Amino acid sequence: MTAPGAVGPIGTTAPGSDSRLPPRARLRSDAKTLSLDGTWRFRLHDRVPRDEVDGVPPFAATPAGVADVTEPDWSDLPVPSHWVLHGHGAPAYTNIRYPFPVDPPHVPDRNPTGDHVRTVDLPDWWPAGGRTLLRLDGAESLARVWVNGRAVGWSTGSRLTTEYDVTEHLRPGANTVAIRVHQWSQGSYLEDQDQWWLPGVFRSVTLEHRPDGGLDDVFVTADRDPASGRGTLVVETVTTATQVTVRLPETGLEAQVTPGTPARVDVGTVDAWSAEEPRLYDVAVATDAETVRLRVGFRRVEVVDDRLLVNGVPLVFHGVNRHETHPDRGRVFDEVTLRADLSLMKRHGVQAIRTAHQPPHPRFLELADEYGFWVVLECDLETHGFWEVGWSGNPSDDPAWRDAYLDRVRRTVERDKNHPSVVVWSLGNESGTGRNLAAMADWIRRRDPSRPIHYEGDTEGAYTDLYSRMYPTLEEIDSVCGDLAMPVHEVGPAAGARQRAKPFVLCEYGHAMGNGPGSLADYQDRFERWSRLHGGFVWEWRDHGILTTTADGSTYFGYGGDFGEPVHDGVFVMDGLVLSDGTPSPALADLGALWAPVRFTRTGSSLIVHSQRAHADTADLAVSWELRVDGRVVDGGALDVPPVRPGRDVIVALPSDAVAPRRGREAHLTLRASLRRDTVWAPRGQVVAEVQTPVEVVPLTPSARLSGTLPTAAVFGEDGALRSWFGIDVAVLVPELWRAPTENDRACGQGSYETTSPELSAGRGDESVPPSADRWRERGLDRLTHRVTAVENEGGVLVQRLRSMPAGTGSGIDSEFRWSGDGDDLRLRWSAVPVGPWDCTWPRIGLHLDLPDDLGDAVEWWGTGPHESYPDAANGVVIGRFASSVDALGVRYARPQETGHRPGLRELRIGRLCIDAQRGAGADLPGFQLARHTAQQWDRAEHPHELAPSDRLHLYLDAAQHGLGSRACGPDVLPRFALWPRQVALEMVFRSSS
Repeated sequence: MTAPGAVGPIGTTAPGSDSRLPPRARLRSDAKTLSLDGTWRFRLHDRVPRDEVDGVPPFAATPAGVADVTEPDWSDLPVPSHWVLHGHGAPAYTNIRYPFPVDPPHVPDRNPTGDHVRTVDLPDWWPAGGRTLLRLDGAESLARVWVNGRAVGWSTGSRLTTEYDVTEHLRPGANTVAIRVHQWSQGSYLEDQDQWWLPGVFRSVTLEHRPDGGLDDVFVTADRDPASGRGTLVVETVTTATQVTVRLPETGLEAQVTPGTPARVDVGTVDAWSAEEPRLYDVAVATDAETVRLRVGFRRVEVVDDRLLVNGVPLVFHGVNRHETHPDRGRVFDEVTLRADLSLMKRHGVQAIRTAHQPPHPRFLELADEYGFWVVLECDLETHGFWEVGWSGNPSDDPAWRDAYLDRVRRTVERDKNHPSVVVWSLGNESGTGRNLAAMADWIRRRDPSRPIHYEGDTEGAYTDLYSRMYPTLEEIDSVCGDLAMPVHEVGPAAGARQRAKPFVLCEYGHAMGNGPGSLADYQDRFERWSRLHGGFVWEWRDHGILTTTADGSTYFGYGGDFGEPVHDGVFVMDGLVLSDGTPSPALADLGALWAPVRFTRTGSSLIVHSQRAHADTADLAVSWELRVDGRVVDGGALDVPPVRPGRDVIVALPSDAVAPRRGREAHLTLRASLRRDTVWAPRGQVVAEVQTPVEVVPLTPSARLSGTLPTAAVFGEDGALRSWFGIDVAVLVPELWRAPTENDRACGQGSYETTSPELSAGRGDESVPPSADRWRERGLDRLTHRVTAVENEGGVLVQRLRSMPAGTGSGIDSEFRWSGDGDDLRLRWSAVPVGPWDCTWPRIGLHLDLPDDLGDAVEWWGTGPHESYPDAANGVVIGRFASSVDALGVRYARPQETGHRPGLRELRIGRLCIDAQRGAGADLPGFQLARHTAQQWDRAEHPHELAPSDRLHLYLDAAQHGLGSRACGPDVLPRFALWPRQVALEMVFRSSS
């Protein structure tokens, strides 16, 4: 019976029609398949069509089997695809809120509905006999299927496979397949997953022949005893055949097993599979009618007390959350892109992936098995939008939705159960709690007891095996793992004790939105400090921007609100370690330095090489050294380091040339580990670890400072301001406190540390305090005005004193510029002190120089690099000499913001302008930032293309910058990285290279 208010299957709580076949594993088989991917005919309705409302068959077939798709409202559309990315409607982004009323299980009458139709000729080689299945790997959100005008069935579960038996629907010759996809359905309430809503048939459509006596399903569990190294296969098959053969050619194994019940097969001593050494064995399972080939990895996953073990060793996740997203294709699979992503992950020490928040394309798991990743495989489930209504009506605890929940978890587990990379099943994300989630966990335990169960929303630990948190503060982590001073998840004592007795994992942390996150090293410190803390997953891998073209041909990556959505969550979808086009952000390098497979510690002339691995030794790595004096490479070579066992140290002697004092201002020894041989994810020579340590120098004899009059190449105004240097126009040289706010500056996912300390607030900060950027604006830091208070000549030194204050306030800074001659060079000592009351941090304190762009596009510097870094995000940089173009100095974040800061500047060359920074007398080395626009111009732009063309270069020389933090969805900048108003000084020499 159709539920009141329902239109066909829409508006019920049912997950799909009874005609759907039971879920099964995705298998590599010699059975014939026929892909239906390609060009289909497409028609879009703005609501459910009348034929469906009236119960009229919508796709009546002609005698030839071809539906009429020649009318003007039909057009061509590729399948797989999302129709909103092909000019039919528009995408929409929400994080938590549903883009429709919360009225479960109903959705609005205006419901974009796409008809997809194509004709397929069964080839002459298509086998006779047996059955033919139609497989639909992904369609958002409810898909109905017809073959030759006859209804086949319907399904929800957008990222889940559905199969139908269409044997009786097919005919010789031409056949018409039609798929009608409704954007909104009851399934949409279960798919509120912080991503674009992208309707369509976005994964493959396939016909598959199933031979009589074939293998309809195979479940192989490959276990390995960590103590003995002996492997066991447990093989379970679904077939009408009476005999099944299992072969493992590498060991010579061939065994006969009985279908229908699990059969245990001992295989002798085998190598273990791990993310560090992804050792795979080819296994064939066969009947007389069909052979299935699997690549299995032998490993054992178990929870022992409060430890999560793999192969008898604690598993610490160095992981990322990964959505499927591409700027052109959305969630349509592309193997080239996936391989590039997986390779980039491995090169930066990423060894684990949480499939947020749905099962990925099946090919992903085959590659995860091969490349080596620990996978937390998440069910296609999130009901976060019910949080907006106090979880009222949440399906997670409503018995009417039980079948839908169980249907989703069955389809998740059954498809991917054979993959060694899958070490944890996750019930879903942010769906509250309730009996339906508990039923999912119970079903998994009965079906696959070999893997533990995760779900962060099980706050009381009633039905999961791991204690999971997202965005915990450092204080909370220390409490959970240590002194028990804080409540756990604000639950009762019994539940708190239950959670503390489990392995602890951070399913999300380090929110990588825009420029950030900061303090990744502090979280890594906890991973190494606490034995029951099993690592975590940074949020997230990639920005979700959609490549968009403006009327004038400019391109940018669109985010929420760029497509006219009435309800959206803006830039919150741009929170990846790589940008939308796959460009790595500096945060990825920062993370890669922390997750390197080895660590180097120099003690005098000895080097301690420590293995960070848990399963593999370091025989695959070569170690080398490089000595830089004053930023230039002067020596280097290979080090003979024996293989280091997991978690152990080796001490080797460093060559005398690597540590002997050299003449210069400073020297640094860089140690690197690189691959000895090619891998699937990187070529031989790929650097996977790099550490730099200072080396003693023999100081150079300082040259005599030539005092005297200011050089004639320096032109000053009557106000004492530098106007020109060697003909280089200096339009502005003033103090600056403003930076273009980062996403973490703009948002307040947790409280502020400006008005309370982490220790006094359980790390949560003061949640009544607005974002830092709002506080900075309120106090006028973006609009300093300047007043010259004095211009004096003190014995050949030109002194300009300046007061800089925002309009309408009584606070500011007093600066002193001291200009002096040094032969033909120009020396500046600038100092600044706060004046008036200050009750907030500063984004920066430094100087802003407005220069002409005819200096050129080439930039060279001696300092930190090659990329930007900040006080709490400086793990992935070294000191050296680097070169760049102006535009490449910054990161093209989706929304313009602070970028390009490089601290520790020694020398800078921009065309014919040279600046030599000096230490001493209270002055520290500055950071520099060079761009074509000011911080205020960046701040006013919502997208990079909105920045007008510029004929100026803006150089910022910073005495200090505020940290980054991750307050957009995590902790604020830690106090030791915060910039509070203070006295600063810089000293530098201006030279000309002409």
